[in-house]
Order: sequence, then C-alpha cells, then structure tokens
Amino acid sequence: VEAVHLIADGKAPRIPQPKEGATYEGIQKKENAEISWDQPAASLHNWIRGHDKVPGAWTTIDGQVVTFYGSSLFDASVPAGQELAIKGASRPGLVTKNGLVIFGNDGKMVLVRNLQFEDGKMIPASKYFSADETTALELTEEEKKMAEDIR
Repeated sequence: VEAVHLIADGKAPRIPQPKEGATYEGIQKKENAEISWDQPAASLHNWIRGHDKVPGAWTTIDGQVVTFYGSSLFDASVPAGQELAIKGASRPGLVTKNGLVIFGNDGKMVLVRNLQFEDGKMIPASKYFSADETTALELTEEEKKMAEDIR
C-alpha cells in the first residue's frame, strides 16, 4: 500500500536499470539475419532456429534471397539428392526427399525443411527443383456433377 501511495504522490524512488546483465535483445532486422557459412553445423542450426519465424535466416540462391525455416541437426550418412549451389557456402546443399541438407565448415549437416522466396511463397525444401511445376486438378464425373450442383 505504501508503494502505491508513493507512486500516486510522485515520490517513489526512480532507479535506472543497469545495462550490465540485461538480457533483452532488440527486435532483429532482416538485413542482420543473413547466414554466415563459415561456421560449424551446430552454429548454422542455432542461427536458423534463432531467427525462425521472424525475421528468418536467409541466404542467396540463384541470385534470389531465400529464407530458411525449420532446421534440425542431421546425424546420418550423406543422403542422395540434387546439388544446390548456395552463395558463400563452401559446399553445395543437397535437395533431398526430406528437405535441404546444408553443411557446416566441420563437415556435419543440418536439415532445413521449408524455404521462403522473396515474393512470400513458401515451399517444402524438398520441392525446390519442382517448385515451378504445376499440376492440373482433374475431377471425376461424380466430382464434376457435385461442383455443378454447388455452383
């Protein structure tokens, strides 16, 4: 009660919080979230997960900014996949059926599950090379009749 009265009377002491020991980090900006490739796989994973969802850790692939989401350390043998050149990486990534495998400077791997392009389109990383393919929806006769009834 005494503290409330001191505040109400404008007499409460004001003690500035010291900067030492402060843990708050300011809002991260997209330009500061670029991936630095010269580090071990665990650091790459921590960087990607630390920037997941906002602002998103990013790199340049084929001249386009691509943001990585959903990483995990990948402790297995090198999987089969299609190579993907990544700007600044010492070794190309591998687009596999499970996602994009990237390599740290220690030779260990990180699996990235989702990629987002500059236009906002997000895809599973495993579909990187098939992202431009489109498939037409084909309806059965029964589905066509149902669609007509709905219309």
